[in-house]
Amino acid sequence: MRTKVSNRGQVSVPSQVRKQLSIGPDTTVEWVIEGATARVIPIPENPIAAFRGSGKKGSKARLLKERRQDRQREDAG
Repeated sequence: MRTKVSNRGQVSVPSQVRKQLSIGPDTTVEWVIEGATARVIPIPENPIAAFRGSGKKGSKARLLKERRQDRQREDAG
């Protein structure tokens, strides 16, 4: 999708993009410059809540198990 930059430096976000990325009024976006490329990343109002549930199932239990094993090895050594 392409849009044009206005004389005032403004860009319209296409409707399809707004819907897919849940961008609405007052959504904060971050501009990331990588060489000659710019990425626009919408920042959720509550980033912690948005991240919650995005991990693989069982990853928390696996991580805690690994940490316990590490601790046991350190205590034994």
